[in-house]
Amino acid sequence: MSANTEQRRLAAIMFTDMVGYSALAQRDDRLALELLEEHRRLLREVFPRFHGVEIKTIGDAFLVEFGSALEAAQCAIEIQRALAKRNPDVTAERRIELRIGIHIGDVVHREGDLYGDGVNIASRIEALAGAGGICVSMDVERQIRNALEARFEKLGPAELKNIKAPMELFRIVLPWETGPRAEGGARRAANKRPVLALAGAVVVVGAVLGWWLVQRRGGESRPLAGRQTNAAPAFTASGATNLLDQKSVAVLPFVNMSGDPDNEYFSDGVTEEILNALARTPGLRVAARTSAFSFKGKNEPVQKIGEALKVGAVLEGSVRRAGQRLRIAAQLISVADGYHLWSDTYDRKAEDVFAVQSEVAQRVQEVLKLKLLAESGPAALRGGTDNLEAYDLFLRGRYFWNKRTEADLERAIGYFQQAAEKDPKLALAYAGLGSCYAVLPDYAEVAVQEVVPKARAAAHRALELEPRLAEAQAVLAICLDHEGDFAGAEKAFSQALALNPNYATAHHWYARLLDRSGRPERGLAEIRLAQALDPLSPAIQSSVGMALYYNRRYDEALLEEDKALQLSPDSHWAYIWRGLVKIRQKRFSEAIADLEKARALGGRPLSTLLAYCYGATGRTNEARQEIERLKANAAKGLSVSTGIAFVYQGLGDKEQVFAWLERAAESGHERVQRLKYEPLWDDVTADPRYAALLKKHGLDK
Repeated sequence: MSANTEQRRLAAIMFTDMVGYSALAQRDDRLALELLEEHRRLLREVFPRFHGVEIKTIGDAFLVEFGSALEAAQCAIEIQRALAKRNPDVTAERRIELRIGIHIGDVVHREGDLYGDGVNIASRIEALAGAGGICVSMDVERQIRNALEARFEKLGPAELKNIKAPMELFRIVLPWETGPRAEGGARRAANKRPVLALAGAVVVVGAVLGWWLVQRRGGESRPLAGRQTNAAPAFTASGATNLLDQKSVAVLPFVNMSGDPDNEYFSDGVTEEILNALARTPGLRVAARTSAFSFKGKNEPVQKIGEALKVGAVLEGSVRRAGQRLRIAAQLISVADGYHLWSDTYDRKAEDVFAVQSEVAQRVQEVLKLKLLAESGPAALRGGTDNLEAYDLFLRGRYFWNKRTEADLERAIGYFQQAAEKDPKLALAYAGLGSCYAVLPDYAEVAVQEVVPKARAAAHRALELEPRLAEAQAVLAICLDHEGDFAGAEKAFSQALALNPNYATAHHWYARLLDRSGRPERGLAEIRLAQALDPLSPAIQSSVGMALYYNRRYDEALLEEDKALQLSPDSHWAYIWRGLVKIRQKRFSEAIADLEKARALGGRPLSTLLAYCYGATGRTNEARQEIERLKANAAKGLSVSTGIAFVYQGLGDKEQVFAWLERAAESGHERVQRLKYEPLWDDVTADPRYAALLKKHGLDK
């Protein structure tokens, strides 16, 4: 590395200094220098054994960098062990005693030196270690607790000079220590054991556990804030609740440490691939992506997040991508006590990202003591690729797919197509492509008959390549739903959920099918399943209100939409369903306000719903303008007959309503039988002419 090159990376930092050196130098400078040189020789023999890199000496102090917190701690223990063996054989004046501080954080290499809060914190906490002691930050303690054969004594929060927030610190209790300090630590550990046993019991009977993401920016670390949790229910596959007695984990968005915001899609994608692999693990409940990612970049207490996600462990980490090199750090944390169950760092070539993802998923499975079946572990990353360029394009596509706007879906389609061109065997790219086409009518004014064939073709291709891909099965189900084949759609959803019971999106889409096909009570139960898997998804929360709307429970529906807006004030779906409820309640002016807000937020085309309200409130010219616009779209091949009928319903013109419904039934593109389940049509479907229309066209079954 050249002298003027600057590098930023995550590192474990050790800071050491000699106790009483300044006083000794004033009394006997010759002896002080002799002991200083002996101490330096001793430490420099130990550093390389643990891959420590000496950055510099500052008088009697060492600044040393390590690749992992565990190696730094092991090195510190070995240094103190060597001194503990040496000191009894010399006079008191010739004793060498060190204080050692260790912290892990973001550091900057510049001109051969090391900078950043990671360095500052390590230098501050070593003073709290005491003679012969080792003081570590909470970030270090969490990473090494289950890997180091030593006990830890909690020192409590400490105010450190020039460090904004108090830090939780720990002292490593060394094996050879005796006396009041060690005994005090032992007593505290003994007193803690019943509490930990109780915490373990609470996990078995229903404690809700959460996580804490260590977000490092510019060398700052955010400490874990733990507190007791309250029992909460977990949802079973049947929709009933029971105590949280199953394995559960949340995969938090891995932090992008690359220094380039444009790499965010890559760190998000790595996270999502690991999440999806774990979601296919039998016996493991995995918090869905939307909920896990809702905490991205936030500084929330651990138990608050645990209560929200209802998990017993959390996987967090970071991704650093620099050219063809890749560093992925991952750590699995038990939320009961905030301690690490496992952690590791992978320094690989960029093309090895696939192996790392697979290995991380498998290690989580092993640590949680899950039975590893043939479909779990590395094979869980099914439908993927070993083509890094295709994988990169796929991750970009999924990044935009998750944004769910018309423009972002179009961008996602482009990336998925490019990924499939780079690797024609990349099943996940075809599944992503099918998903985009399947939901496009919800976000854009496109003909269903135009996008369904594209969605179906992509899903079939994905299933040819990987027959057990739940995402593709769910796309086929949506296609059948669009075409009015409710029985076929239900079968496809059942297959998708059998392949991946943790797939919240399939539960969500299936609930919509049940609502629109006249089974609103089952739809409500199904959306509750989706909500259990993805409790912080604004779209799913809004669909709870939708299910209540289809159950004609309008006041309750509005309360659920208010909850959706608390999760996301810009949730256009919440405003849409609020508008629909208020239409049924004949609160047309309020409905217009909600629908116009939804349209301003970039939601699906809402002009037909607004035109209905305009007609109902005497704004007939605006309503008729919408009818003319729809007629013009009909000339382009779009299916608009039911839309025109709906606007005429707002105008109170029943003759035109049934004339256009007749056209819809004759067209074969629109299944008017589903209208009898839609509350907005309640006033029309009660008319005898509607039943006659269904019977005439064989749609009354």
